[in-house]
Amino acid sequence: MPRLARLPLARLLLPLLLLAQAPPPGVGTHDVRRVVDARAAPWDALARLQVPGSARCTAVLIAPRLALTAAHCLWSAHLRRYVPPDMIHVLTRYRRGTFAGHAIAVATRIDAGLDVAAVTLADPLGRDVLGFAPSPAPGTPAMLGGYNQDRVELIEADTGCRVIADDGARLRHDCEGTHGTSGAPLLVRGADGAWRIAGLQVAAYLHAAGGIAVSAASLQAWLAEPGAHP
Repeated sequence: MPRLARLPLARLLLPLLLLAQAPPPGVGTHDVRRVVDARAAPWDALARLQVPGSARCTAVLIAPRLALTAAHCLWSAHLRRYVPPDMIHVLTRYRRGTFAGHAIAVATRIDAGLDVAAVTLADPLGRDVLGFAPSPAPGTPAMLGGYNQDRVELIEADTGCRVIADDGARLRHDCEGTHGTSGAPLLVRGADGAWRIAGLQVAAYLHAAGGIAVSAASLQAWLAEPGAHP
């Protein structure tokens, strides 16, 4: 009989219990995420991005018919390629199955190296859009919210976090957010008090609170390239 089978049941269950209690990637031991109102600024510029049978992420509107998200959200392991635009659904002010607007993509532009994607929509989704912020200094207060995989029906956000470092291309931050927040904007306040996009969330730390976002400077340079808008 294998040695593992002779271990006491309590010793077998303990690792499973510890695993069950472990926080998800990007979330600390004291989960500070809270539900925010998807109908209120700045969260009304966020959207739930869905690819049926493939992925569910977050997106942010930067124009009525243009959203940004993480490129990996559009990758299909089953198809072994990025999904065609007509498989991409974007829903605004989504909460527990209700939403204010719904549009299907008509074109995408993807940069796998940056891990960003621009999604052009068939129909405009209102005027609730966000602009970009200048590069934030380390220590700048920030917020990160999105449709976290462990709580997919609501926007949950860390509203009391900070930018840790900015190397020009990517930002590191200590904002809690796990799978599903990919494509969400890392938000900082402008001089006028309005929230703006400092970066686009693309990765969460495996065993700590925080993650990595593509910087606003990188996003703006990419969007300014010839033929940038799909």
